[in-house]
Amino acid sequence: MITDKEFTLRLIRQLTQALEKLILDKPEESLMQKELDFDTLMKDIFKFDFTTLSSKSKEEIIEIVNERQERDHKDYYEMLGNLFYFNGKAHQNNDFLDKAKTFYELYLQTSGIFALPVINRISEIKKALE
Repeated sequence: MITDKEFTLRLIRQLTQALEKLILDKPEESLMQKELDFDTLMKDIFKFDFTTLSSKSKEEIIEIVNERQERDHKDYYEMLGNLFYFNGKAHQNNDFLDKAKTFYELYLQTSGIFALPVINRISEIKKALE
């Protein structure tokens, strides 16, 4: 039997993969369909949409993640990094890019994984924010 936590984690991974495809410019569906899926996934994961999430400070979002099981933090941080990176680039929003950098750094810290694409994105964000 799938628990709510397992279901949410599956949704997080699904959103992370969809964002990776968009970041790498390999979308499988129309962007409009992806936007609808993102809204649905955001509401399923966080119980609110991206607009509400993006209005929160980094500290508030980290607190939301800290309320989840510790073993799941890396998945949340990777997904949040991708989410803010994609939206930051799409809307040329430096606040989103700054949040993406923070969440990517937290992802690297919590996962212990050497993820070169994430490290490259952090470098790209730092240059964009200079």
